[in-house]
Amino acid sequence: MGYIYLYTGTGGGKTANALGLALRSVGHGKNVVIIQFFKWRKDIGEYLIKDKLAPYYEIYQFGRPAWLGKEEKTEEFAGEKFAVESIKEHDKELAKHALKFASQIMEEKKPHLLILDEINLAVHWKLLEVNEVLELLDKVPKETTVVMTGRYTPQELIDRADFVNIVQDVKMPKDFKLTEGIQY
Repeated sequence: MGYIYLYTGTGGGKTANALGLALRSVGHGKNVVIIQFFKWRKDIGEYLIKDKLAPYYEIYQFGRPAWLGKEEKTEEFAGEKFAVESIKEHDKELAKHALKFASQIMEEKKPHLLILDEINLAVHWKLLEVNEVLELLDKVPKETTVVMTGRYTPQELIDRADFVNIVQDVKMPKDFKLTEGIQY
């Protein structure tokens, strides 16, 4: 029986935890599918490795080039500036497409591991309804383990998961810079 894991909290490392499980699965010759709800960058490590780990590792991105937020502004994080755009109707369409794709992947491929990266945030920002995600989880094949990541997880998903880990920052340097191969 596959389990449902949930990595949430405001600290960094939720996706990294999920990718660690992906690496373990691939190491055992198991199929992994990663669906990223917000990410679009092709220069991130988990995307760059896809051809080297094929056919056991697949990754699909459904984000658009922008950081989403409640208002349009410029944010600085780890010494880099990012344009933040408000949520658009197109973002909802992309999230719904990603969820539908996840359902098809589960039905057709029955992967050993299915990672739904940032799905919790998609629910928090109302790109998806929590009931839609719960319906997907009700259809998980017994041979598939699901990992959901993202901050601001609704209680319904916490209740539904078998394992829940909360990631929080305890300490972080003020002059922190993103490091290739570590944060992306």
